[in-house]
Amino acid sequence: MNRRHFLKGATTLSVGASFLPLAKLLPTASAASQETAVVVIGGTINSLDIHRSGTNRDSYQVAINCYDRLVSFGTKQMPDGSLSYDFDNVQPELAESWEISDDGTVMTFTIRDGAPFWDGKPVTARDVKWSLDRAVSLGGFPTVQMKAGRLESPEQFEAVDDRTFRITLPFPSKLALPDLATPIPIIINSEVAKANATEEDPWATEYLHRNPAGSGAFKVARWSPGEQLVYERNPDWAAGDLPGYQRVIVREVPSQSTRRALIERSSVSASHNIPNKDAKELAKKPGVKIVSTPIENCVYSLCTNLDFEPFKDKRVRQAVAWSIPYQKIFEQAAYEQGVPMWGGTDTVDKIAWPQKSPYEQNIEKARALMTEAGYEDGFEVPLSFNLSHADWAEPAALLIQQGLADIGIKATIEKIPGANWRTVALVDKKLPLHLENFGGWLNTPDYYFFWAYIKGNLFNSYNYDNSEMARLVDDTLDMATDDLDYAPNVKRMIELAFDDIPRIPLWQPTLNVAFKESVEGYEYWFHRQMDVRALKPA
Repeated sequence: MNRRHFLKGATTLSVGASFLPLAKLLPTASAASQETAVVVIGGTINSLDIHRSGTNRDSYQVAINCYDRLVSFGTKQMPDGSLSYDFDNVQPELAESWEISDDGTVMTFTIRDGAPFWDGKPVTARDVKWSLDRAVSLGGFPTVQMKAGRLESPEQFEAVDDRTFRITLPFPSKLALPDLATPIPIIINSEVAKANATEEDPWATEYLHRNPAGSGAFKVARWSPGEQLVYERNPDWAAGDLPGYQRVIVREVPSQSTRRALIERSSVSASHNIPNKDAKELAKKPGVKIVSTPIENCVYSLCTNLDFEPFKDKRVRQAVAWSIPYQKIFEQAAYEQGVPMWGGTDTVDKIAWPQKSPYEQNIEKARALMTEAGYEDGFEVPLSFNLSHADWAEPAALLIQQGLADIGIKATIEKIPGANWRTVALVDKKLPLHLENFGGWLNTPDYYFFWAYIKGNLFNSYNYDNSEMARLVDDTLDMATDDLDYAPNVKRMIELAFDDIPRIPLWQPTLNVAFKESVEGYEYWFHRQMDVRALKPA
């Protein structure tokens, strides 16, 4: 069974040498048009193994394009005619079918007959078990992501026979099946991995860091860290239709202006995750197509760290929320791309997420709260942002700085290199005041709150800890959306989030991708990485 019509492999061979100028690494426009697609990104691919500690988001694309999962999501058409994944439509990938027990605790998958790894070995249930055992055992983000679907222990996974794989859940969870469609539960060739494992490294993290071993639509023909990755089409891909391109080159180009120039000149096929300003201006240019998709379950926010003494007081956090010049930020940082997340009602009457907070700029109200909290003279605090997100974060920080000054808070702007951000902001959680852009992979409000409002979880970068919130999330995360308690629980989560306001919503962003007119097939995905399997010549 084909996954969906757009899934198509792509690639043939390696390209370029490590330190040649960009122009020498890119194929000619004519060559790129039919056989080769060239995609430019602003970030860096730092690993080929999504399970490895320290693997960054830009690297997740390798898991998407080179590995299969048991299941995936279908496709839906957006109001503007563009394509998006469909969270409500789980479809087969390596599993040709599955059954769920009447009590919802046992999922049994049938593996495609003869689906091969790149070396020709058939994918078996033993490979699936080894791979999922690895995902829940290595720790860090992959293990927590699996936990969201109650996939927590190797004891839950059973290879019944070569083509039958079984998962047993501690209790039913609405997120268990969709969690298997995220980039994390990739199916690895366990024989290759184990042959390259060591006693010190039983999961072969060092080998798989540089040597993927999958069954996916693409193989990695060449990886030059800091420069480019070249995908080569796998002609034997069994989990979907083959792609339209023979090869896909993903080129790392940190300069925004260079990436813009390349797409304007039609020198590349696509430029991924372009700034809002460029998206707005390029949309008016001939020969360029812009797809701007609101990022589901995502909010750009100002975060107040509760380990910082003044922000322990809810009134101070609320004062900050009332000080922000939201409209100016939306105009000057977002270029009005996205959905405003301020100026909502005082009452939470819906469970849609994200939704507008009740805050707007009101300096008088903010000053009154500062006085009430005993900070009428203000205080000093660093205001940090990820330098990799400077296109929106820097103008937003400057405007926030002005608003804070109006209520006596002196904010010193701190620019943190992107390579250091994850550790400093999300792991160490020591930034008193910072801009963040978390977006939840599984499109339910409770999943967002699981990641962003539970003490210790990765995207709770501000050390928020509320026992009622924790209980609500724990009760609701697995709950069916039609359960009578689901809507009241979600509404209460949102009420707490807006009242305690550790995370101040600014706007829901868009993911902007630019293409030359001869490229089609692009589909937006929740993980915000380029699924190059979809691309094809027009």
